[in-house]
Amino acid sequence: MPERAKRTLPEGLRYLPDLIDRKDQEELVATIRAIVAEAPLFVPAMPGTGKEMSVRMTNCGSLGWVTDRERGYRYQSTHPVTGKPWPAIPETLLGIWEKVSGYDKPPEACLVNFYDDGARMGLHQDRDEKDFDAPVVSISLGNSCLFRVGGTDRKDPTMSLKLSSGDVFVIGGQGRLCFHGVDRIYPATSTLLKNGGRINLTLRRVNP
Repeated sequence: MPERAKRTLPEGLRYLPDLIDRKDQEELVATIRAIVAEAPLFVPAMPGTGKEMSVRMTNCGSLGWVTDRERGYRYQSTHPVTGKPWPAIPETLLGIWEKVSGYDKPPEACLVNFYDDGARMGLHQDRDEKDFDAPVVSISLGNSCLFRVGGTDRKDPTMSLKLSSGDVFVIGGQGRLCFHGVDRIYPATSTLLKNGGRINLTLRRVNP
């Protein structure tokens, strides 16, 4: 196991480096491109302030996570710009969920976040779901990132690790509501995406 996989993580969190090989990564990117063609990337905004996030995003599945100034964080069945239903979650991603989630129901949402090399994501909890028994399964594609994770209180100590293309990270169990975020993207650390950047896919079960 690589040295970077030997970190001591909070209970319930699992780091699975190099789980997806290069060929499967390339196929996933082609699949994501098709999803984005049907459900275009949009810029999410913070509730209340309307401040735009630095990532662009879309979704696939029966539900998609969205946020805007007026209505805040939520899941809904349609794209906020096109008004159309989200595309289905691809079988490849359902297979990864079945392999690593340890949960007996399929995911209902897959967030697709695109980080350009200057994007980041502040520390946050994934708590807009009704079912915290199901984990969040996170897949990294493209350039590496510095991922930071803490405890269930924002003031808890944090640790950082570098997530690379093909890595999978599972947030579940007692750590399901751990704070986590992306502090930076490392440019030119992967040749997977022609124009650089990072794609992060997060599979979620919303309802019990």
